[in-house]
Amino acid sequence: MKAEYFRYLLEFKRPSGTSRGVLHEKETFILEVSENGKKGTGECAIFRGLSFDDRPDYEEKLQWLCENIREDSGFLRGQLKDFPSIWFGYEQAMLNLKYGGDLYFPSEFTEGRSPIIINGLIWMGSIDFMEEQIRDKLAQGFHCIKLKIGTDWKSEHEILKDLRQKFSGEILELRVDANGGFTKDEAKTVLQQLADLQIHSIEQPIKAGNTGDMADLCAGTPTPIALDEELIGITDFNEKKKLLETIRPQYIILKPALVGGFAGSDEWISLAEQQNTGWWITSALESNIGLNAIAQYTFTKKSPMPQGLGTGALFVNNFESHLDLQGEWLRFKTKVQGS
Repeated sequence: MKAEYFRYLLEFKRPSGTSRGVLHEKETFILEVSENGKKGTGECAIFRGLSFDDRPDYEEKLQWLCENIREDSGFLRGQLKDFPSIWFGYEQAMLNLKYGGDLYFPSEFTEGRSPIIINGLIWMGSIDFMEEQIRDKLAQGFHCIKLKIGTDWKSEHEILKDLRQKFSGEILELRVDANGGFTKDEAKTVLQQLADLQIHSIEQPIKAGNTGDMADLCAGTPTPIALDEELIGITDFNEKKKLLETIRPQYIILKPALVGGFAGSDEWISLAEQQNTGWWITSALESNIGLNAIAQYTFTKKSPMPQGLGTGALFVNNFESHLDLQGEWLRFKTKVQGS
């Protein structure tokens, strides 16, 4: 068995506003494993500025994996516990080596028979730009929309009020993601304002790492709270358990590339379900390689909730994809199409 990797820069079709500024390109690394004439491909989807493993020795560790690819997977996972995106790429490459083609988790989804329902994501930007995106998503038939908030709450609040006046909670599910944009005191006010508008949930109302404050907010919130960045960097199973038992969130958001791949996501899901905490899965600007694997994994988890999966349509130089979005339904097409 042999392995090699290469760096790849994904270029956005238009600059994309996030809580970490405006993005023009997204760096990623593609891992290829070969054995007996077969090849497996995975994406080590690091997210600079957000990933736990955004560190100077990243490529050094990736090269180490290539040189030690024959080692037992249990040993490798232990060695890569502080490099969740590299482990994520390894998991994909080995699954793809096993199943071939573009398969990672064969199922009714990869047979083209069952789709995944997803939410429509509204990117940060001017109010006019956000409203343009919302109109587009509604026209496409989305029943669940997620908006990024926390940069201009007064204007964002007006958008939400306008949406709710036009569409009841039964017709349109609204989720918001603050990316830690509020203080605890601000969050208390915002949580009540969101509840008045029947908002489904808010992701990460305050910055990650403020465990006591987050626990206080979750204990009395009128709007369900979902943890996102709070999970990043928690690699030990017992620490994960302690975090959830301390904060007791209503939901957790799982980005496999950031929380230790599929194995790490499985641990979080198991712990969340033990205390009746809901969850859904979200992509994190992966290329079509990682996104395809995440979509296939997501289907196997059988969650009825709209998932936060991207479509690969953000980039001008993406890889070919089997994924196809029809309205709010993400499908796997057995015939490959260009990105």
